[in-house]
Order: sequence, then C-alpha cells, then structure tokens
Amino acid sequence: MRMPPSDAAVLARRAAIIEGLRALVPGEGVIVEPRELRAYETDGLTAYRQIPLAVVLPSTTAEVAAVLRFCRDEKVKVVPRGAGTSLSGGALPLADGIVLGLGKFNRILEIDVANRCAVVQPGVTNLGITHAVQHLGFYYAPDPSSQIACTIGGNIAENSGGVHCLKYGLTTNNVLGVEFVTIDGEVIRVGGKHLDAGGYDILGTITGSEGLLGVVTEVTVRILPKPPGARALLVGFPSNESAGDCVAEIIGAGIIPGGMEMMDRPAIHAAEDFVHAGYPRDVEALLIVELDGCEPEIDHLIGRVEAIARRNGAVSLRVSNSEEERLAFWAGRKAAFPAVGRISPDYYCMDGTIPRRALPYVLSRMREMSERYGLRVANVFHAGDGNLHPLILYDANNPGELERAEAFGSDILRLCVEVGGVLTGEHGVGVEKRDLMGTMFSEEDLKQQQRLKCAFDPEGLLNPGKVFPELHRCAELGRMHVHRGKLPHPELPRF
Repeated sequence: MRMPPSDAAVLARRAAIIEGLRALVPGEGVIVEPRELRAYETDGLTAYRQIPLAVVLPSTTAEVAAVLRFCRDEKVKVVPRGAGTSLSGGALPLADGIVLGLGKFNRILEIDVANRCAVVQPGVTNLGITHAVQHLGFYYAPDPSSQIACTIGGNIAENSGGVHCLKYGLTTNNVLGVEFVTIDGEVIRVGGKHLDAGGYDILGTITGSEGLLGVVTEVTVRILPKPPGARALLVGFPSNESAGDCVAEIIGAGIIPGGMEMMDRPAIHAAEDFVHAGYPRDVEALLIVELDGCEPEIDHLIGRVEAIARRNGAVSLRVSNSEEERLAFWAGRKAAFPAVGRISPDYYCMDGTIPRRALPYVLSRMREMSERYGLRVANVFHAGDGNLHPLILYDANNPGELERAEAFGSDILRLCVEVGGVLTGEHGVGVEKRDLMGTMFSEEDLKQQQRLKCAFDPEGLLNPGKVFPELHRCAELGRMHVHRGKLPHPELPRF
C-alpha cells in the first residue's frame, strides 16, 4: 500500500518548488509568506477560502511560459487569477497548487482605429479599455457591473456580459484574438485583427473556458464607435409579472435596446438609498430601457416602448432628458450589488439564464422559495437576455443560514434549467455550480467536455476541481495518454 508522504518530505518538496519558481520569476515575483498569501485565499465567492502553496506574479509572456513548463514537469497544479472578482469560485486556490496572477500584465499595447480594435494585456481592467479609446470616440461594449475592477483576461475566462450585451454581445462577440500559453509552455496566437479566422473555432473554445485550458497573455478586442445619442426610460410596474411581460413584448416587437435591466422592490429601495438615482419607491418592479442611435430613431423607439409599457400596466414612466440623468438611471443599477450589501450582513449572488418568456413564472417561483427558505431575495438582472442575478440575503453568523442560502441558490439554478435555461450566463461554473452540472448535461456530455480539456491539459494541472463534478483520467476518456495518479478534486474549504 502506498504511504502518504511524511511532513518532512512535503516541506522539502514545497521548498524545492518555491526555489524553482524564484529562479524563473526573480525579485518579488513569488509570494510565500502566509500573511501575504491571505490576499489571494478567495475570490468574489467568499464563502470558500484556501491559502495556496505560493503566488507567482510573472511580468512577461516568457515568464508565464517558463512557469507553466516548470509546473508541468513538477506536476504542480496552477490556478490562473486576474483581479479575483469571480463570483463562482473560479480563482479559488489549492493548498498544493500555485496561483498564477496576471496583475502585472496591465498595459494597453496598441490602439488601431483603422481596424477598430485594441491590443491589450489581460490585466487591463474592462473599463480601462474604454478610458483608453474614448477620446477617439470609441468604447469597449461589454460592461459587467464590476467593470471598474474586473480584468479583460477574467472576462475571457468567464465570457462576461453586462448591461449592454443584449445589443452588442458578450465577451466572445467582442474578442478578435488572443496570445495563449499552454501547460507545455507553448505560446500560440489565435485570431487577430481580422474579422474571423478559418478552421476550428479555437478562440470560441478558449473564451469561457474558466482557466482550464491555458493562460491568456494578450488580447485583441473590438472597439465600437460611440453611438451619436442615447436616452433611457425608467418604467415602474405594479408587479414583477407585468414588468416581465413588458420585456417579452418589447423584444417580440423587434426592438433591441442598447440595454434593458430589471430590479424588484428590495433592490430598488437598496439602490435608491445608496445612490439617490431618483427611482420610484412605490412600485414592485423597475425597468431601465436604453435606446441608442441617431436622434430620430431614438425618438421613434421611445414612443413605441412607452406604448408597450402602458399596455402592460406601467404606473410610472420617465425619459432621461440629459446625459447626466441617463447616467443617474444607470448608477443605481450599477451599484445594486454594493447597495444590497448595506442592508444585509452577507448576500449570495446567483447567475442563471432563462428564456425571456419564462421570466414571470420564474420570478413567482423564486418568491415561493424565498418564503420556504425564510431568506429574503433581491432581484437585479439583464432582463433583455434573460440573465438573472438573484441576491439571496443571509447572515453567516447565524448557524445554518449559509447552508440555506446555498440550497436556495441551487434550487434557483435547477429552476432555470427546468424552464429551458442554463446554469450560468456570465459568472461561470467554477466550484459554485460544479455539482449541478449533471442537471444540465448527461454523463456522456461531461465526458466529451473533459476530452477537450485533455487535449490541452492531459495531466489535469490547470484549475483542477472546477467545472466538472467528477473527474476522469484522460486514458479513461479514450485518449492514448496514460495519466499518472488520480486527478485532484479537493473538498471545498469553508470559511
């Protein structure tokens, strides 16, 4: 019987790994002190925490390649990390693995207006891209609520969206090319400044792969001309169902707003108390509908949306009359998450996507679940594309509340799948939804996905324990590669 290694052997191996990493990334590029590692023990899913073996902060693609080659040779697990804003535990560390932080990759490399693109490093923030090109009349369209902090590399890992993804697409629709480093330390380029690449859609495979296939070290993104005008409508409804019906009718009428967001009463009050955006307090649901383009087009569409809203029982309606007022409408929605943090000690942010027609039914079922679990829920979501973000309010200091919040969240995600939706819209699977993958995929589906991972990462060293509820050796999945040892699938350390 194989005996576990002794403490002395474990310490010796850890010391050898750290020494090897420091030879590749000199100076302060390797963090090992327990106090300093605390900054990396969790991501946006703070219910789970784990101190990593070490954190490595390379500053060049060559250093990333060298670190990955070293980890392959030494069988060291690697968790890639951007800004750590992931809400699904995608950057949760492993005790016997390193965190590969891309924070030093923070430069804008090129702005190419002629080709309407920008070349940036993965550590550049989402909003930083817009700031870099807005003086030229351009912007980067995907705008997740964490855009001031989240990085473009993390956006690619999770295929992030935002309030304007309804009209302008998610990350996958706005990334043209990447520089990508494999676990073997090979540096490859996929896509580029051209509109599309021939052959297999490797870029589409990488986008949304949650760090399981390799590490992105450079990104070419699409930049768009700023629309000549934009105005927003703030529409209040007496029920979530009437607001959901309005959303369905707007889309059914062939109108594609620049953004269409919905908030329920708890979220409205929390945001208004926090931002003072001018939201009505006497409504059950609030829609923010933004229409952009040339002024005659905007005026025409506003008239059509107003008529649809009133047919669906709108009890209040305001149209922004200035850019300042439009931004104020959005300020409350953008600040909804921190606003809810002011009214509850803790909250659990969910992410699932449903067909738009199911919105009234799903909201009604969530209200029933809230009563059953004895936990409040505030709803803010991208109504136009059916991407829900229920915020389950709880207090982790009360025994059992975190577990009830997690069970409540799991039931919401099962409901999304039940009505024809999916487990995630933009937050990814990570560890949060890992054990729910079987509700959406068959065993053969999951094995096929793991075969793809094996093609990139045969030893299972990249972000292990994420996405897949059960891991298989590559040989078991029909590859000729023989895996040495069992793939890691750690229990989640709870804070």
